[in-house]
Amino acid sequence: MAALSIQERKRLRQIGHALNPVVMLGGQGLTENVIEETNRALNDHELIKVKIGGEDREARVAAMNEIAQVTGAELVQTIGKIALLYKKASKQNPKLSNLVRFANISN
Repeated sequence: MAALSIQERKRLRQIGHALNPVVMLGGQGLTENVIEETNRALNDHELIKVKIGGEDREARVAAMNEIAQVTGAELVQTIGKIALLYKKASKQNPKLSNLVRFANISN
């Protein structure tokens, strides 16, 4: 996947501001079910927030990077326990895609 430009990253962060986490990573860590759910959410919404629990900062950062790598998504932004992930859908669904739904947010 090609790296996002600064403008694309800025646009995705603007849209991501209005989103709530759709995937939450708990004490079990990065399980097959979490990966499956993250892939489904990325395919449907293209831009999602993932909340990663735990108090160990290094473990959270490692989990954020691992989930982005395993799903093939781009890690757009991390703030505390929240990661913003983007992956272009093979077939965009206008009713589900956060990029389409929040297209009216100004640049």
